[in-house]
Amino acid sequence: MNIAIIVAGGSGKRMGQDIPKQFINVYDKPILIYTLESFEKHPNIDAIELVCIDGWHDIVRAYAKQFNITKLKWIISGGDTVQESIRNGVYNLEDKCKKDDVIIIHDGVRPLVEEEVLTDVIVKCQKYGNAVSSMPYNEQIFVVNPDDKETTKQYIPRETLRRVSTPQAYQFEKLDKAYHEAFEKEIGIYGSSYTNTMMVELGEKLYFAAGSDKNIKLTTKDNLEMFKAYLNMDKDAWLK
Repeated sequence: MNIAIIVAGGSGKRMGQDIPKQFINVYDKPILIYTLESFEKHPNIDAIELVCIDGWHDIVRAYAKQFNITKLKWIISGGDTVQESIRNGVYNLEDKCKKDDVIIIHDGVRPLVEEEVLTDVIVKCQKYGNAVSSMPYNEQIFVVNPDDKETTKQYIPRETLRRVSTPQAYQFEKLDKAYHEAFEKEIGIYGSSYTNTMMVELGEKLYFAAGSDKNIKLTTKDNLEMFKAYLNMDKDAWLK
């Protein structure tokens, strides 16, 4: 099976709203539902597990019924950090998954994940055991001079860099073992750590999959306006 873990356990304080950002309505639909619809519509997704902030479980069930999200099978509570939330989602699947099932992890506030991106992540994971959505880095990166932080004498060739985000996918057996090891040894679970960085810290080689510039994370009000623009945008006929 291919099972998606959608992570929506945060409060979204940087958005500055009265409710968690994943539940903000955009054109009469919560942001989280846009995300869930992408996975609901994808033919290779068999089931969805949502890691959700406490107090919102029943509301999510009502939304899922309203918007016909039939693949949503489990709703569980998140933790104090994103890594605790993902861990909770992984552990909840221990009696539900086979060792070679593909687990796709995705941020609940990335509502514009495209079918082609999701497909490539699944295919690459089935082939290599893991896959992370990625994009080339198109800006120049310079290193701050430690002796004079207003200057630089070193740059990092952008050809050596990739931007990595969600969706990312892992075979269940390896993912489950990794989270047990990481939390037992306290490796890759603090700060801005995510599954991909944790895996690298545990010595795992990661494989790049396709990405998209549209796959934005809705963190600020500006991100929200960009999301609205994408929803209203008609592709120019001459663009290939």
